[in-house]
Amino acid sequence: MEKIEFEFAKDGPILVKKDGKVEYALCRCGHSTKKPFCSGAHMSSGFKADSSSLEIKG
Repeated sequence: MEKIEFEFAKDGPILVKKDGKVEYALCRCGHSTKKPFCSGAHMSSGFKADSSSLEIKG
């Protein structure tokens, strides 16, 4: 059974993990030049957000 987790990094992207391994980093600040993926633009844009996570078992 594989485990999918969405980790919302503090002041950063949504990390999509499959069985504990990061598969994708998705933008949530809206400033990425590689949308829907994170380009690191959150660091210079002043983006602030809390961290959290969501786990899906399949």
